Amino acid sequence: MDRRRSTVYLLWEQLRPKQWTKNLLLFAALIFSYKWTDLNAVMTSIFGFVAFSMTASSIYIVNDFRDREADRAHPEKRHRPMASGELNPGLALSVGILLFIIAILTSLIMEPMFALILLIYTVMNLGYSFGLKHVVILDLMMIATGFVLRAIGGAVVIEVPYTAWFLLCTMLLSLFLAIGKRRHELQILKEKNEKHRKVLKHYSLPFLDQLIGIVTSATIVSYAVFTFTSGHTIHLMWTIPIVIYGIFRYLYLIHMKGKGGAPEKVLLEDRHLIVTILLYVASVIFILGWLE
Repeated sequence: MDRRRSTVYLLWEQLRPKQWTKNLLLFAALIFSYKWTDLNAVMTSIFGFVAFSMTASSIYIVNDFRDREADRAHPEKRHRPMASGELNPGLALSVGILLFIIAILTSLIMEPMFALILLIYTVMNLGYSFGLKHVVILDLMMIATGFVLRAIGGAVVIEVPYTAWFLLCTMLLSLFLAIGKRRHELQILKEKNEKHRKVLKHYSLPFLDQLIGIVTSATIVSYAVFTFTSGHTIHLMWTIPIVIYGIFRYLYLIHMKGKGGAPEKVLLEDRHLIVTILLYVASVIFILGWLE
């Protein structure tokens, strides 16, 4: 492989395309609003997904640029392009800036409010990168807020309303994933944890397990309430067992298999979770399309 192809590959890896799975949340509004039959709404949602992914990737580049020294102490993150020294940091930053400019300008043309959400998401994540990630508990809340902005963005870009219970479910589920990620980091890094992520010194496994228990219960209850108050058919309640199984499966992977450090990786690699997610989406489409 020549140098040019190698650089292109490293840049692609630096964008963290696997983490774009988080942005699939933008399609939730499309599904629950029963607009998947509207080609214009579908295309607009796809645009929103691409724009949010470009924005997120530009932030990943900034994060990796700042954390490249600390990442070298992490057993997995030390292989990232900048941390490993394979990718020129200046080149990566230039690509990140270009992606951000394209995402914002195209969003301003498509839907100004969506562009505002991208700006809020960017400012919040830069604040996280430049210091707020070291503030205990607030670091988890900011991660969850990022998912809430994704959910709002998905509704705004296709101009449909969203409910408070939907946003609450989104925040609680993302907190669940974020706490699981912190637990995994604390477990695998052990004595090196403070060198890699300073905030880990403020956490303990019993404390994080207690948080997971609280958030798990709140997520299930909130989703159950959402199915009854979403403004759609009451038959959405039949998806509650699927959600419970998915959460329990993820808990099993965290506690019994030692996973959870990269939620997007777990969601893509565990066959049980993949089937659960597909079954959930199919069930929602069937219920809203034929039982409402």
